[in-house]
Amino acid sequence: MFQGSMVAMATPMHENGAIDEAGLARLVELHVENGTDAIVAVGTTGESATLDYDEHCDVMRQVVEIAADRIPIIGGTGANSTWEAEKLTRCAMEAGCAAALLVTPYYNKPTQEGLYQHFKHVADAVPLPQILYNVPGRTACDLLPDTVDRLADIPNIIGIKEASGNVDRAETLIAQCGDRLDLYCGEDPRNLALLLAGAKGCISVTANVAPDLMHRMCQAALDGEREEAERLDARLAALHKSLFVETNPIPVKWALCEMGLIGPGMRLPMTPLASQHHETVRQALLLAGVL
Repeated sequence: MFQGSMVAMATPMHENGAIDEAGLARLVELHVENGTDAIVAVGTTGESATLDYDEHCDVMRQVVEIAADRIPIIGGTGANSTWEAEKLTRCAMEAGCAAALLVTPYYNKPTQEGLYQHFKHVADAVPLPQILYNVPGRTACDLLPDTVDRLADIPNIIGIKEASGNVDRAETLIAQCGDRLDLYCGEDPRNLALLLAGAKGCISVTANVAPDLMHRMCQAALDGEREEAERLDARLAALHKSLFVETNPIPVKWALCEMGLIGPGMRLPMTPLASQHHETVRQALLLAGVL
C-alpha cells in the first residue's frame, strides 16, 4: 500500500512547548516538494509521548488538511493502553489519515499473546489500514516473528515497521509474512540493506532533513539500481549516525532549527541538544548538502 521514503516527521513547537502550526505547514510543504512518499504524523519523532489526546488528534487533522491529498498521511496512534490506542486510531481515521502506525505497548511488557490480542482488538475495532511498529530498544517489548505471522492474517494489518536493528529478523519477516504484509525499515543505517532484501520502504528520521536524497535513495533501491542507491546512501551515512548522538528527536529538531525550518521548542523531558554535539550534526548536514 505504501513504499519508498516515509518520514517520521518532527512536531514543531514554540519555546513554551505549544504546537507551532506555521512550522507544521512548512514541514509538510517541504516533504510534498521533495518527493517524500508518505508522512507519519505524531510518531516517536513527533513527540507523541508528550502530546495530550486532543493535541495528538489536532496535529493529525492539521497535517491531513495541509497535505490536501498531495501525499498520504499515516497517523501515529500506538499506546500502552489498548483502549487509548483504539481511540487514537479512530481519531486518525476520522481525520482522514490513510493508515495508522501502532507501536507495541511500552512499559507494561505484555506477553506475545497479549500483543496479538492488543493489535487484533484495534484492527477489529477500527477499519483503517494499520502498520505494526516494533522498537524494543524504546519499549522493552519485542514483537516476535511468529506473532507477526499470526497478525498478518488480519486484513487491515498491512505492514510492520521493524526497528529491532536485527537484519536477520527483518529477512525472516519478509520470508515468513511478506506475501501478506509489507516490511518497512525503522532504523536509518539499515535502510539500504533492508530495501535490497525486500523491504518496501523506510520510516525515516533522516528524511526530516534530507527528504529528496532519501526519496531518491529508496527509489533507486526499489528499482534495482544498487550502485546509485549505494552512492546516495553514502551521502546520508553521517546523518544516520549524527541524528542519534542524543535521544531522538533531540538532534533532528536541532538540525531542522539550524536549517531555518522550525524553532528550537520541544517538551520536557526532552532537552535541547548539548553544545558539544552541534558541530557534529552541522557537519553531517553539510556533507549531505542540505545546509
